[in-house]
Amino acid sequence: MENIFENEHPAKIEFFMAMIPPTVTHQEKKAAAKNGRIVFYEPPELKDARNKLEAHLSRHKPDKPFLSGVRLLTKWCFPRGKHRDGEYKTTRPDTDNLQKLLKDCMTKVGFWKDDALVASEIVEKFWAEIPGIYILIEEVE
Repeated sequence: MENIFENEHPAKIEFFMAMIPPTVTHQEKKAAAKNGRIVFYEPPELKDARNKLEAHLSRHKPDKPFLSGVRLLTKWCFPRGKHRDGEYKTTRPDTDNLQKLLKDCMTKVGFWKDDALVASEIVEKFWAEIPGIYILIEEVE
């Protein structure tokens, strides 16, 4: 009997990656002149951040990638230090720069074919007792 759900993926994925979130962002690519041409490259800190995110994300990737529009809710939880647990973080890095690197990594790991499928996005940064990144992905109609 044919499995009609063979190509289906969950309509919703939710997980928390306990880690100190990387603060280096996609914006930190470097440029150098080589043989009269400008060449862009990732400094070691950015490569390390990318590898860290991909390693954590790979533990949560769906069996099948999302193929239609999704909403992505991300809560970046940074070590609280002197701040209250749950207090909004209003300092760098910027949320858009954090998200760019995260979505690039999610694409590479196989959450979706292209991060253009993210039709709705909610991003928050907090100071937290337990640092990490909370992610919720759900299909949108």
